Amino acid sequence: MTNTDAIVVNKVKESKITTTDFDNLTFGKTFTDHMLECTWRDGKWETVVIKPYGPIQVEPSCKVFHYGQAIFEGMKAFKDAEGDVFLFRPEDNWNRFNESAKRLAMPEVPKEIFIEGLKELVHLDKEWVRYGEGLSLYLRPFMISSENGVAAAPATEYKFMIIMSPAFAYYKGDVRVIIASEFSRAADGGVGYAKAAGNYAASFYPNNLALEEGYQQIIWTDAASHEYLEEAGTMNIFVRIGDTLLTAPNNDRILNGVTRRSVMQMATDHGITVEERRVSVKELRDAANEGTLKEIFGSGTAAVIVPIKGFKHKDFVHELPVLDNSYATTLMGALKDIQYNRSEDKHGWRVKV
Repeated sequence: MTNTDAIVVNKVKESKITTTDFDNLTFGKTFTDHMLECTWRDGKWETVVIKPYGPIQVEPSCKVFHYGQAIFEGMKAFKDAEGDVFLFRPEDNWNRFNESAKRLAMPEVPKEIFIEGLKELVHLDKEWVRYGEGLSLYLRPFMISSENGVAAAPATEYKFMIIMSPAFAYYKGDVRVIIASEFSRAADGGVGYAKAAGNYAASFYPNNLALEEGYQQIIWTDAASHEYLEEAGTMNIFVRIGDTLLTAPNNDRILNGVTRRSVMQMATDHGITVEERRVSVKELRDAANEGTLKEIFGSGTAAVIVPIKGFKHKDFVHELPVLDNSYATTLMGALKDIQYNRSEDKHGWRVKV
């Protein structure tokens, strides 16, 4: 049972929007006026509250600090030329959020809290959604264990929250990657498929090593053999060999990306052959040597699609060709046209706020 039919809304006295420089945004640093909060306690969800964005008070014994029960989602809201605001495939994010919750022994969040609460929050701060190419409002639903105590067991209290940040481009400049041959992002039977906070923390050290070598990200490989491509940094990975687009299949190590599934559908809509199968590092290197490797790009909510300019694997270094009509550009344009309400949405992905 929930009390979300009576969402409590406490508005700010004065908006920060007039002092926000939308021309010089740093991704994930500026937040809107309001946030959503809902607590799970005594086996049930309490009233949803929307209130001014600000600090939350927790004790040092708060279990999230000690046992890492923390999950999140990444979503976006877009504004069209008429000023209407749309979410993109929000139920897919809600479903994945709850898959993550189950894997980390956390309570599932009901649809009326996640979706309806999100709509109410975005509607309240809709002026923060700016219209323009590349502009969006990044939405960050997350949940943490908020019970106090250091006993090693699932918490009995959790806090679900949503914060929002006006966004422009996530990556700026060229992106080159190192293909992992030592470190692993996730292992069989683990939490790699969940959007668990710890997945990202574990990637920071290897990524720092890549940065020291002049590379911006890592293409993760399977933990058992380091022979097969899995993800590109925090994104799903696509490889174009010849005219075929390849992407690694989902498993318990790979995040089931909403943008990834959208890209695959867009590719099919454009008559591009898509194969969802394992892609080995050897196949990638052979294709590079033979001249059939045309593109590598990552896909994700924050970045949408990021072309990869080159890669390094051990002592092998390769630069990708510059294409006039790349799949990445075509699919990015098609996806943005749907998100910004510039084209027909025959798949029913747009949800008007």
